[in-house]
Amino acid sequence: MILALGADLVEIARVRRLLARHGERALRRLFHEEELAHALARQDPAPSLAARLAAKEAFQKCWPEGLSWRSVWVGMEGRKPFLRFAPALEAAMREQGLLAHLTLSHERTHALAVVVLVRAPGGE
Repeated sequence: MILALGADLVEIARVRRLLARHGERALRRLFHEEELAHALARQDPAPSLAARLAAKEAFQKCWPEGLSWRSVWVGMEGRKPFLRFAPALEAAMREQGLLAHLTLSHERTHALAVVVLVRAPGGE
């Protein structure tokens, strides 16, 4: 059963400005090491970073409590993105029988993320 849907759109130029202004400090504050490894391996990391910011915001729109930027992050299974969670959030998701589905997309100027929060089969 679908419990919540979250979507977010991030302007890639905004991420470029953030990186130009705050550089390494912004990267460490906003992104998990796994996200950085993926994005920084790209010739242009800004679209990948923008999509990951969008994913964090999209999940936040589904979750009833405030979260830190590094409580949720995007992992990859081959070419498929999925959400990963800090231990306390992972435990809360498991306890409530919840799963989060993620899709990402980006084009020249914007990155998009959509999160669908569902009750897992057999969940609470």
